Amino acid sequence: MQKLVTFKEYTAVTPTAPISRNQHGFRAKCLQRLIRMGLPVPRTVALSFETVQAIAGGRMPDVARLLAGFGAAPLVSVRSSSQDPAWGGPNAVLNIGMNDARYAEFCETLGETAASALYLRFIQTYAVRAAHLDAALFDPGEEEGHAAVAAALRAYEAETESHFPQDPEEQLAGVLRSMARAWQSTSTRLLRQARGAPADAGLGLVVQEMALGVGAVESGAGIIQFIDPVSGKPQITGRYMSQSQGRDAVTQRERALFLTRDSRGASLEELCPDLFDELIAHGEACRSRLRDEMQLEFTIAAGRLAIIDAVIVPRSARASVQVVVALAQDDVITRSEALLRVPPRALNEVLHPQIDPATPRTRIVRGIAASPGAAAGKLVFSSTVAQAMAAQDEPCILVKRETSPEDVRGMHAARGVLTERGGITSHAAVIARGLGVPCVVGASELSIDKKARVMRTASGQVLREGDLVTIDGTSGEILAGVVPMLEPALDEAFETFLGWADEVRDIGIRVNADTPEDAQLASRFAAEGIGLCRTEHMFFAEDRLTAMRELIFADLPEDRADALAQLLPMQRADFTQIFRIMAGKPVCIRLFDPPLHEFLPHDRQGTLDLAEALNRPFSDVQRRIDSLREYNPMLGMRGVRLGLTVPEIYDMQARAIFEAALDASAGGDKPVVPEIMIPLVSACREVEIVTTRIEAVAHAVQAERGETLTYRIGVMVETPRAALRAADIVRFCHFLSFGTNDLTQMTYGLSRDDAGRFMASYVRQGVFPEDPFHTLDREGVGELLVLGAERGRKVRPDVVLSICGEHGGNSESIAFCRDAGFDYVSCSPYRVPLARLAAAQIALNSADPT
Repeated sequence: MQKLVTFKEYTAVTPTAPISRNQHGFRAKCLQRLIRMGLPVPRTVALSFETVQAIAGGRMPDVARLLAGFGAAPLVSVRSSSQDPAWGGPNAVLNIGMNDARYAEFCETLGETAASALYLRFIQTYAVRAAHLDAALFDPGEEEGHAAVAAALRAYEAETESHFPQDPEEQLAGVLRSMARAWQSTSTRLLRQARGAPADAGLGLVVQEMALGVGAVESGAGIIQFIDPVSGKPQITGRYMSQSQGRDAVTQRERALFLTRDSRGASLEELCPDLFDELIAHGEACRSRLRDEMQLEFTIAAGRLAIIDAVIVPRSARASVQVVVALAQDDVITRSEALLRVPPRALNEVLHPQIDPATPRTRIVRGIAASPGAAAGKLVFSSTVAQAMAAQDEPCILVKRETSPEDVRGMHAARGVLTERGGITSHAAVIARGLGVPCVVGASELSIDKKARVMRTASGQVLREGDLVTIDGTSGEILAGVVPMLEPALDEAFETFLGWADEVRDIGIRVNADTPEDAQLASRFAAEGIGLCRTEHMFFAEDRLTAMRELIFADLPEDRADALAQLLPMQRADFTQIFRIMAGKPVCIRLFDPPLHEFLPHDRQGTLDLAEALNRPFSDVQRRIDSLREYNPMLGMRGVRLGLTVPEIYDMQARAIFEAALDASAGGDKPVVPEIMIPLVSACREVEIVTTRIEAVAHAVQAERGETLTYRIGVMVETPRAALRAADIVRFCHFLSFGTNDLTQMTYGLSRDDAGRFMASYVRQGVFPEDPFHTLDREGVGELLVLGAERGRKVRPDVVLSICGEHGGNSESIAFCRDAGFDYVSCSPYRVPLARLAAAQIALNSADPT
């Protein structure tokens, strides 16, 4: 005799019943809402999380009393009802209560074919789910009707050495027990935790009277939704199948009918026009009352409609934006609700081409998803080849062990980038995100042979230059061949949605933009200015690279002056164009940062070409290249250290900035006010020396042009010492911009290019909660940000504070900066829309409810 639970075992779902999503799950609550709306929902009983947990522990509710509410000969289904539909749950079990007696009765009233289908379905499901038998034992093969049912009953008896249960109470108890315990299994628990569920997430169950979907009068089952799940535009989609149950119409589409009139075949609208109109009315009511686009599961039983279930339509991110905007514009939800319904990361799908979710995937290798979007093309193993293919309008995917600044043009030419090494903030990842190019890094299963122009996978697969592949920077996968894609959806709904976000956010969003093309993109995404313009990327164009190399090899000051004279008009032209594109919005320009060796060739052929271009002996060129090599170049002569050692470079850049500002201001509504940022500072004296030289250049330009300049000078805080000594440094600054990429690297003592090799293991073992290059470390790096901000503002209350590392587009980082009183964040162009939405959600969630 089983012990009965003493708490409330179950609750009949009625308009006034105490049904709670937190106690009975989403499905139970949704069914109650449908009943309140007057929809034809069959009788339903809800079992709470507590009841189901008790069942898993061996304490069964009073099943006889539960079934008594369904009549003398009950026929019911059981469906799962977790708190969040995304967490999943055991599949539904239909036709509980079917037994030999009911089968004989249905053979008389419904016919042998329909009755056999009902009984056979239940026998198969119960045997597999409740008795845990092999599904293959119950395949009817060629047998039909009575013969198929008899064979299934014999198979059950042979395997269990007992008769198939005939008592509906015993059947229901077995189903409830199997579903409750399935939820507690290790694999199910891990799966739902991967979907965001807490470890102790509960499961509710709903027991519902069957609407059979079979019979002599028109009967069947179907699914209907009222939007296109990919685009979000209004469109009736789904299927209906006569003489069917559950989701048969979806799984057996070749036998199903269309819902609306269609030239391709018969439709429910033609077969049952009145019931079709009733369905449409129910859909409209659900949209209005449930305040979302719903998918209805329905059954037609002997010519009468029953609504079995309703769930929010599964949809793409682009459809989500379209739907929430339409709901808000129709006053179904508020704008604030619309903004809160779309997670910021979902906008990646809207901004970039995506692989069609219906496409089968043949994965070659997987790496770290570094820059979202998808692209297809031929494999190439050098930037030169990528540029040549782009000139012929032939798409390609650039594959490298790791990229360097000289690969930027090749990355710009390629449709996608794949690297064997690197992490989320490696050179390839950062530049690809800025360019909007799909990128996968850290594909450690690859072995690249640049000379042979092949790459090999760990499984032994060989791919050669020219082979076609598809790169998915959203999932980190490289796929074989060219697969169908969905284009970006930057439509009116998208612009409207982000416009609403701008109305409520209270922290500035700028963009990291290095070229006029980037500035155009920034303008397109409505950034409030440029928070980081990395000037070194301007030097890698072919004509500029030669002048840059002449500067590096100059032995005398006058030779350096000649090389800088060539670079000056190029930089000035770029800055002028950027200032004009930004149309008065702030532009923060970082002075030259990388070590000089990055502008020099890395192989013998490149060195030979350079020797020829400079008309120097090969040995002299090689000697100079060797002399510039450093053991740890990222901590060597770069940034402000180079500016102090070769001050002419910063002088030239300052002049280019000032002259461009005056040129761009001519004829404008207001003067351009450039912001000049000094990189890699660690000492107050560095800032003082560079600032003095910049001011001298400003005075010279003003004297030459007879015009007045307004400008601001600031520091890029990317060393721990700069953060700690912010009170000293800020005396020479108008702003402090925290470069969290390098600051994270130096605080942790990690190489952001190499950490990808072990970071996944670190996160898995709980050493770090997340990759600190991906999610800002609040405890360590964050403390440096807060200390620097507090110490800087104590000396200079009006100092402008920001971050301009890759963390700038991350929701958690934006929330941290907002709480710390920062003025703005700056991020890659394609992360600007995500940051705008994230900032709006943070403001809405932080608003005082009073």
